Amino acid sequence: NMYKEYRDVTINGAVSQMYREMAGRHRAHPNTIQIINTATLKAADCKRDHVVEMHNAKLKFPVIKKMPMVAKRLRSTFQAHRPMT
Repeated sequence: NMYKEYRDVTINGAVSQMYREMAGRHRAHPNTIQIINTATLKAADCKRDHVVEMHNAKLKFPVIKKMPMVAKRLRSTFQAHRPMT
């Protein structure tokens, strides 16, 4: 028996994550997994650390700026300096 928590937008997405994790970590086949219950939990009801750490309202992620592609005629295979992103 296991108790698992997943963060996802839908319950179907969370179930897909569960199947992938069980296949990767435990080598379980989908036909051997029996899901007894699924539920949407409130933030106060979450138990697992990897889920609770995302509840911080001041959580920030780095902004990655995508650089536009340079025209084909201006590209070179090797450059003398590193790109500044």
